Amino acid sequence: MSESFRILSRRDFGKLALGAAAASALPRPLFAANAPDTPLHGLSAFGDLKYPADYGQFDYANPEAPQGGRFTFTVPNWVLNQAPDTFDTFNTFILQGNAPPRIELLYEGLMLSTLDEPDSIYGLLAESVSMSADRNTFRFELRPDARFSTGAPVLASDVAFSYRTMKAEGHPSLAISLAEVADVTAEAERTVVLRFTGRQTLPTALQALSIPIVPEAFFKDRPFTEGGFTEIPGSGPYRIGRYSAGRFIEYEKRADHWARDKPFQRGLDHFQTIRIEFFRDRQAQLVAFQKGDTTFREEFTTKAWATEYQFPAVTAGRVRLGTFGSDKWPRFQCWALNQRRAQFQDARVRRAINLCFDFEWTNANLLYGLREHSQSPFENSDFVATGMPSPEELALLEPLRADLPPEVFGEVWRQPVSDGSGRDRRLLREAADLLQASGWVRKGTQLVNAEGAVFRLEHLINDPEQSRVYGKMIENMKLLGIDASMRLVDAAQYQDRQNRFDFDMMLCAFSLNGTPTREGMSLFFGSASRDRTGSYNYPGTASPAVDALIERIGEAQDREQLAFAMRALDRVLRWRLDWLPNIGSTGRKCAWWDMFGFRDTKPDYGFPVERLWWYDETRAKAAGRA
Repeated sequence: MSESFRILSRRDFGKLALGAAAASALPRPLFAANAPDTPLHGLSAFGDLKYPADYGQFDYANPEAPQGGRFTFTVPNWVLNQAPDTFDTFNTFILQGNAPPRIELLYEGLMLSTLDEPDSIYGLLAESVSMSADRNTFRFELRPDARFSTGAPVLASDVAFSYRTMKAEGHPSLAISLAEVADVTAEAERTVVLRFTGRQTLPTALQALSIPIVPEAFFKDRPFTEGGFTEIPGSGPYRIGRYSAGRFIEYEKRADHWARDKPFQRGLDHFQTIRIEFFRDRQAQLVAFQKGDTTFREEFTTKAWATEYQFPAVTAGRVRLGTFGSDKWPRFQCWALNQRRAQFQDARVRRAINLCFDFEWTNANLLYGLREHSQSPFENSDFVATGMPSPEELALLEPLRADLPPEVFGEVWRQPVSDGSGRDRRLLREAADLLQASGWVRKGTQLVNAEGAVFRLEHLINDPEQSRVYGKMIENMKLLGIDASMRLVDAAQYQDRQNRFDFDMMLCAFSLNGTPTREGMSLFFGSASRDRTGSYNYPGTASPAVDALIERIGEAQDREQLAFAMRALDRVLRWRLDWLPNIGSTGRKCAWWDMFGFRDTKPDYGFPVERLWWYDETRAKAAGRA
């Protein structure tokens, strides 16, 4: 990766295929509250549906676009057990192994979300859904023409099998999203009923309605957790074509896709072939793009964007550069300091380490002034706290005062501003004082505790670019007496150590669901996920106050309540510094060979270029790429 390591959060699988819902709408009454057991074409947690039952297409789709052509790229984001630089299995539904990104294009769920409205889902495999008055039971009628790629119909028994199996044996993200599913019953061949425990919230329930459905018959004689390169059949628009493990994979559009003319599919997925190339390092990726081996690239490295996009094809206009707007969901890039290790358990230590990063010097000297200093784990959203706590936030925080840093009740924590020297003595002196106050004292050139143990910190990285950008931070730690170092490891080792929480410090980035749920927030910040292999609680946060605020998030009845609870959580997380906010940017910086057509305005809640753009033969000929 680069200094802006990207990975999408593992929200429900269906949302990830086309992006997530995000927070922007004003709170409105739940539209289905007065219509229990009424068949509906869609559901929304906090607002009205944009699209009526007889909608013809999504507004961001283009049914007039030509079909065919090839889209070749390296992925900017991925989900579940997928990896951007290698793959060794086609089974993306389990924790083990590394699956190729975009294999989710093979699969569909009961419902799907859109890219242009918050927290709404519409029927996909399900023709209709009805919800009980207590919101605990959802009844689905499956579309009679829904088919797997094998030609077999999608039946209620397949849905029941998928839910039960993924809850019991699936990737932790899937299992957690299904935690409150109590039972799944195939009442008829195409009627399936999901019953929840009653502990779920409506947003939690809705996020469980889009998990991928796979055929039960396929797993009759094989374990669900089996890896390997046998394609697990799905009902989606693509199948696996050619591939070479760890090098490339091609997804081929299915001419027999059952839903090709359905409103939710119309005007999407124009390319005949979507090809993903795999590289071990960023420079090789860029060279492949410059040569035209890949034809689209989203750039996350500021040095590359500022200095390496003046090659001849750009000058000649055959390659275009552009910045597209940011998506409207919370995102963060933060360091995780592993509190499972004793030296990082004191918040003063975490604050001291954060003071070693001179953002102003780094941005001016290494990042070409193109970055911003992140303040929050919820950047780019309505959930970022500002100033003093509001009365509504205080009402949530006061009962938890005993378990909170006292600073939470004052001005929200903000990043320090350095003198830009790269070695700000004032900030380093403050860091030294914090370390001493937490029990670490200087002994010669080393920092030791009362038992004489040396303070050691290893920053685990998987991209040499991080060494360039954060080397000065390591130097500042050494000035304080910390035995600090970086360790560069390959993708497989990095993923394994990440899953097992075997690291001191690592850089992570996520895009979070725009309608956060109790389960989703717990996956990142909750005590229950602290020691759960494969969770994203990399710092090892375990705080009763954080858990209580996550519960309040789950109890929100409208978006306003949700925002207050999220801002209260933001205040707590920022003063605790479980995650150390790192750097961020505005907009998506993209380069592409001028052989594609697309709408000028991107949707607000996602940017799956491979599904939205199309091959333009006229442009391709002019660019010499026909």
